[in-house]
Amino acid sequence: MNLKHHFLLPMPTLAGDYFADSLTYICEHTEEGAMGLMVNRPSELSLLELMSQIGLKTNHRLLETPVLEGGPVSTEQGFVLHSNDKQYASSAELGNTLLLSTAMEVLDAIARDCGPAEYMVALGYAGWGAGQLEAEIQNNVWLTTLADPEVLFHAPFETRLQQAAASMGVDLRLIARPGHA
Repeated sequence: MNLKHHFLLPMPTLAGDYFADSLTYICEHTEEGAMGLMVNRPSELSLLELMSQIGLKTNHRLLETPVLEGGPVSTEQGFVLHSNDKQYASSAELGNTLLLSTAMEVLDAIARDCGPAEYMVALGYAGWGAGQLEAEIQNNVWLTTLADPEVLFHAPFETRLQQAAASMGVDLRLIARPGHA
């Protein structure tokens, strides 16, 4: 099972958990483990504020662009998930026209308005050790579906999870949450 370029959708058993109501894009999945970014949880930090904090000058058009909460691991580390219309030496090819970078050169290009056409910036990531994600899926913790760039870059944050579920014919509102009868 290789879940690279898939979405993880939490099952109701995660109610109250950090990942409840999250939509996670899997960037890498190997025998050693998996790495992904939550793509529907905007933080209170704007991209303009982040760029100001790291010393990049830009215009105010980025004021409304939120930095995403990518996950609970290394929350001080930034990641840029972006389209492959602009290539950078430090970017990792994810396939399906997507690249992932942790380098300042991508943020600098975005600040100068000459970056990739589509991008999202996240702080932190979600990570799983060898076999951990597979075990969680077997234990019905997650639903998986092929990722859709339209959902990644164009859907409003608050609808991304439902749109990903709808792509596989599921309405998450109709799945029973754990509780007492």
